[in-house]
Amino acid sequence: MTGAARVTGLMLLLASGPCLAELASGDYSFTLKHQDRERGYIVHLPSTRLTPDWPVVINLHGGGGHAKAQQRYSHMDVVADREGFLVVYPNGTGPLAGRLLTWNAGTCCGWAQKNGVDDIGFIRALVEDLARRVPIDRERIYATGLSNGAMMSYRLAVEAPDLIAAIAPVAGAMVCVPFKAGRPISILHIQSVDDPRALYAGGLGPPFPFTSVRVQHPPVAATISHWVEFDGCPRQPEVAPPLQGTGHSAKHTATRIAYGPCRNGTEVVLWKLADAGHVWPGGDIDYLTWALGPGTDVIDANAQMWRFFSRFHLGP
Repeated sequence: MTGAARVTGLMLLLASGPCLAELASGDYSFTLKHQDRERGYIVHLPSTRLTPDWPVVINLHGGGGHAKAQQRYSHMDVVADREGFLVVYPNGTGPLAGRLLTWNAGTCCGWAQKNGVDDIGFIRALVEDLARRVPIDRERIYATGLSNGAMMSYRLAVEAPDLIAAIAPVAGAMVCVPFKAGRPISILHIQSVDDPRALYAGGLGPPFPFTSVRVQHPPVAATISHWVEFDGCPRQPEVAPPLQGTGHSAKHTATRIAYGPCRNGTEVVLWKLADAGHVWPGGDIDYLTWALGPGTDVIDANAQMWRFFSRFHLGP
């Protein structure tokens, strides 16, 4: 879609209400008011449509990021176009307009957490705003995110289980305390044991770039154990043979560790990577390597997520 066509489409949308489904595939930006703040999000309308109502994946940026950067970095739109689901990239909040944004995921992170921002309420409001613009499948809304965004997806699983059917956090464990989940929910966690920022084994992470701010990270194993117990999963997982990367990722490995079947047909899966950084597998492999460590394509996180998400929905 050309820039002119997108602007024209957006003007039509604003003038005539919920007609996003009638527009060409592409990206559309919207704003809404929540907690007396103007909040924004990007919707990627895919080129493939397989059902009358769109499944939705909410893709949350990392701490210090923003929606557009997460869209460019994660490459999720490619899989959305192939498989036929909407991707929503929301913006967190911060002291600067549109930059250095974070999510209030519990004990992390930054401005959003310190100011008690109601990000659960914002995501609920976003879904309602989106539903006024396009027909969505309320039983197939999923959440993922990177780092602080991963932590926020865990908070959504705990505090909005009526809204979110499954989550797939990347490079960030659960920091919402206490753990009071409302219902069993399927989890796909992706993280490298060599993550230099969100420490896989837990502990005090390094300072955020250009700051002295540090975050205490829980062990990934503890997060997985919480959900294995809560979801009523078998104690012994199925462990697949490790995948070996090629090319740029030749030294990287990825091992799939799956617990299931669990209560209500849920499942808890861990993709345990090695030698990769604090990164989104299958995303832009050269993105901020000075801060995040080596990118990887040993697996495609987007393809793995959709394969996982497509098996789960809300309801009995």
